[in-house]
Amino acid sequence: MIVRTDDDGGRGMWSGDELDLDAYLERIGYAGPLEPTAETLAGVHRAHVTSVPFENLDVALGRPVPLDLPSVQDKLVRRRRGGYCYEQNSLLAAALERLGFEVAGRGARNRTRGAELTPVTHAVLVVAAGGRSWLADAGFGHQGPLEPVPLDAPGEVRQGPWTYGIGREDDGILVLRMLRDEGWRDLYAFAPQRTYAVDLVPMNHYSSTHPRSHFTGQIVVQRAGEELRAALVRDTLTELRADGSTGRRAVGPAELAGLLAREFGIELPEADTAELVGTYWPGVRTGPR
Repeated sequence: MIVRTDDDGGRGMWSGDELDLDAYLERIGYAGPLEPTAETLAGVHRAHVTSVPFENLDVALGRPVPLDLPSVQDKLVRRRRGGYCYEQNSLLAAALERLGFEVAGRGARNRTRGAELTPVTHAVLVVAAGGRSWLADAGFGHQGPLEPVPLDAPGEVRQGPWTYGIGREDDGILVLRMLRDEGWRDLYAFAPQRTYAVDLVPMNHYSSTHPRSHFTGQIVVQRAGEELRAALVRDTLTELRADGSTGRRAVGPAELAGLLAREFGIELPEADTAELVGTYWPGVRTGPR
């Protein structure tokens, strides 16, 4: 199953020609081959996921999240911040497009929240390389894949100590699954319908402003690592380790800035940190007394 880029659909639709490729590659620490092969796709994807954290801090601060490539590049590359799926995968798509890959979008439905039926608000990519189609996703946080997952692979796909799989359901629905100690866990499901960069705009508006969005009204910062995956949601830090064990602890306001820098590589201006503390730890005074 190979995804082709339609002539009208969008070679150039991810604004790859606007990307500062050298700055992006330096940001993710990638120095491997650049030919549009499966090896390059895997290397760039892994470097991006392990270098650029998932975070919603602009949303948590009540600020807009622009998706034009200059804005995304300024935030994630120049200012070395992170972002959530629309920002992360817009940047990854631009880089892959610039390198000569055929890249298409898909809209996905999160399935990590039990039986709750969630709207289609997650954005992922399907990339053609090496005669196969691959699910590429740098924006699903600490449970997301380190490398692209081949859509035609039966059974398990091992990525170091982490195992993924693609399930198939009626109407062409594909499901990304992660193997945990308790068995397979659905992460999200997506249909074969192509989505475009313009489709991310209303999805982003919902995710950044709607009161029922998972990203409004709380801090969400995550990172997928080789051996350890970490997630800060509001004031709780959860760690998922390669051996299957987990850890969870409360995070106090005084340690927020240090935790963001140490665990996620995010260094916020003091004023932004103070605003987050004042919003999500009400009653805690910051600054000089």
